[in-house]
Amino acid sequence: MNSTPSIIIESTRNLRVFAIFLLFTVATVKVSHVLYRYLQRNSRFSSNVLFFVFSRWRRGSSTKPYPFKQALPRCPSVQGSSYLFEVVQYSFPGNREIVHSESYLNSLKNSSKVAMMIEVPPVALFPNCLLQHKVLFPFRKQVGGTILAAKLAKERGWAINIGGGFHHCSAEKGGGFCVYADISLCIRFAFVQLNISRVMIIDLDAHQGNGHEMDLANDDRVYILDMYNLGIYPFDYEARRYINQIVEVESGTRTEDYLQKLDRALEIAGHMFDPELVVYNAGTDILDGDPLGRLKISPEGIALRDEKVFQFACEKKVPIVMLTSGGYMKSSARVIADSIVNLSNRCLIDTRQSSKFK
Repeated sequence: MNSTPSIIIESTRNLRVFAIFLLFTVATVKVSHVLYRYLQRNSRFSSNVLFFVFSRWRRGSSTKPYPFKQALPRCPSVQGSSYLFEVVQYSFPGNREIVHSESYLNSLKNSSKVAMMIEVPPVALFPNCLLQHKVLFPFRKQVGGTILAAKLAKERGWAINIGGGFHHCSAEKGGGFCVYADISLCIRFAFVQLNISRVMIIDLDAHQGNGHEMDLANDDRVYILDMYNLGIYPFDYEARRYINQIVEVESGTRTEDYLQKLDRALEIAGHMFDPELVVYNAGTDILDGDPLGRLKISPEGIALRDEKVFQFACEKKVPIVMLTSGGYMKSSARVIADSIVNLSNRCLIDTRQSSKFK
């Protein structure tokens, strides 16, 4: 019997298998590349902010902008901090006050669960060791930055973590691109290590901060002012019960109306609560054109918003921690940078080494 046809058929089958495997490999590499760029957005975003900030502080000078290694010690802006999340475990006596349970942290070893939290379905197909290195490790660095910012703010009056603000994550549940509850951790750290007994959260991200609201429910040491678009994610009606002051805005709200509501909200908050620390979640997803925030606040409006919050803290003579939180346009980096420079120009932040509140 002539075996040539069967050989040809087998060779064709092998070629098809090889072609499918090759296509799958190419597709996987492509998805990995896109995913990597997406997951590194915050890191590049932070570098852009720093570049814009420090180049503006030196605008008009004949020399180059401050190199980051020289600028950062002068200015308590945290980016790429090596003060990692794991150090928190050694910051609380007996580990009794760590926010996340061991079972929750173990759940992050499941790639599909991480994929659900960061809302990138292809992540479920990746080995967890890759996610630990490329996804969770950068998140933990930002969490460490938030905690370090609290320490710097206590020492020097203010600090900005160019990152963080993962306000959709609670002790036992992640979501909305948020895996670790850095705001809750920051506040626990302030209570245990910084001798702070009253904290005000001013959450001005476009989305409701349901994570820290669940974690700090009924804690009278914490006052939560949350101003958010009621028509977008997360629609967490249970968490809303734990907000001390709710300020809801509608999609399409413009700068003037937004700032008027903020003025009134800050006035009420100032009468209702006397904080020793302000944690300011300063999302730029309220910016006009942001696909998720759906508000129409101008860049100048964001600078004024930040100015009002820092002025509030300054008048109260309390340290303030700013977290840059949500923002889903490339222009957000420049907007944040311009706002920080405006705070400096208005003398609401002091780049000298000494603390404002000694």
